[in-house]
Amino acid sequence: MTPKKENIRNFTLTELQQLFKNLDEKSFRAKQVYEWLWKKNASSFEEMSNLSLPLREKLNNHFFIDKIKLDDQQISKDKTIKCAFEIEPSKVVEGVLIPTTSRTTACISSQVGCSLSCKFCATGKLKLLRNLTPGEIVDQVVYLKNLAENKYNQSLSNIVYMGMGEPLLNYKNVVRSVEILTSEDGLNMSPRRITVSTAGIAKMIKKLGDDEVRFNLALSLHAANDEKRSKIMEINDTNNLAILQDALIYFYEKTGTRPTFEYIIFKDFNDSLMDAKELAEFCKCVPCKINIIEYNSIDDEMFQKADDERVAKFASFLESRNLIVNVRRSRGKDIDAACGQLANKNKVILKEERILKS
Repeated sequence: MTPKKENIRNFTLTELQQLFKNLDEKSFRAKQVYEWLWKKNASSFEEMSNLSLPLREKLNNHFFIDKIKLDDQQISKDKTIKCAFEIEPSKVVEGVLIPTTSRTTACISSQVGCSLSCKFCATGKLKLLRNLTPGEIVDQVVYLKNLAENKYNQSLSNIVYMGMGEPLLNYKNVVRSVEILTSEDGLNMSPRRITVSTAGIAKMIKKLGDDEVRFNLALSLHAANDEKRSKIMEINDTNNLAILQDALIYFYEKTGTRPTFEYIIFKDFNDSLMDAKELAEFCKCVPCKINIIEYNSIDDEMFQKADDERVAKFASFLESRNLIVNVRRSRGKDIDAACGQLANKNKVILKEERILKS
């Protein structure tokens, strides 16, 4: 019986060295393969030209490389580029390149679909099909990095795990992908240029603290009132604001990193001065930053974009309480690449429908 091939990109360098020892190969060969996988972005063992043909054949017999491929690409009038990546037949995730005058950001996905069903998010309308592997996560960054350099002559400056899925429900693979991206044998990016966003999985926020991660944490808050937050985010029923405050305090004490609170502001729902007061009170728990984000339509009449004047007054109130506030203007709205829109009006939904019907 032929042994089942393993995904070689799921192994750390140390694990790979042990595997090579088991295959009666020198450990330095593992280092060579690791560099081919992560520094040179090899998609096959045949490309590894400094390895002998017998070794390449042996690798082919025992392992496979889980490369993703571009399925579709759209360019916004503001130069934002949305890419649909096929990770296997009928399974697609999206990543977005966001170029601005001050930075160039890759927004990447961590899961195929999502299980949290946040009311304002297009991805939440999909089912969770599976977690992405570390390699599939890193591939998105590599593709968007090359796109930034080749199309816009810009270096990739930031990575945000704010695409499809809940990163902390794919904890091991997300943390492993960050290790690769920040490693000298990978993209060698600064962890301070990487932000992982969560809808609020308190026990995993604490685990980030225990692991003393060096990347940034963003919490999708959107309401500092349990009743309101539970209306739009089911996760709040089991991870309420008091539980999240406790986890955030723990994270900050362990890492010294101040979290960012993401706050999508909806018309006549969470845009009043009372909402601002509740948010200011919540933010007392830890030193933090606040990003106020305009709502982007997902063809759902449940929410509307808040009036600019209300947003300005909301932000001004928070600033009067000595809080750091940024009002984020969405990019890529015309191609459904803005915050909350991923998987809206494109092949992801169609492919998921096909797989559910098959």
